[in-house]
Amino acid sequence: MRDIAYIALGSNLGDRAAYLARARTALAALPLSRLLGASSIEETAPLGNLPQHMYLNQMVALETELPPRALLDALHAIERAEGRVRTEQWGPRTLDLDIVMFAVQTVDEPGLTVPHPGAHTRDFWKRELAELTEGSRGE
Repeated sequence: MRDIAYIALGSNLGDRAAYLARARTALAALPLSRLLGASSIEETAPLGNLPQHMYLNQMVALETELPPRALLDALHAIERAEGRVRTEQWGPRTLDLDIVMFAVQTVDEPGLTVPHPGAHTRDFWKRELAELTEGSRGE
């Protein structure tokens, strides 16, 4: 099934802008997928209570035929290629890639919930998503 995945990109370690740029390139290279657009990049405060640097965040629209689990696996592989080590929730990271939502599909299975449970609570995701979807709704 062809669908549009809205994927959040975040980084707060090292050259944050370079991590986001390499993630966009890697996403565009995924099989059965095409990068449709990217929101503006914005700097945000980290979530949670761990002391850490500010994040750069962005969202992309990716048209894909990959099933949701295969897409998630591909996102994790991109994170690992950029040095992501999963240690603590909301901890510092070189790169974080989250499926925020699909245009059509929803998913509720162990380890994968789409729309993302934080989709409606993160103002920066709302702004980035609106930036990507405004044109597609004819507004």
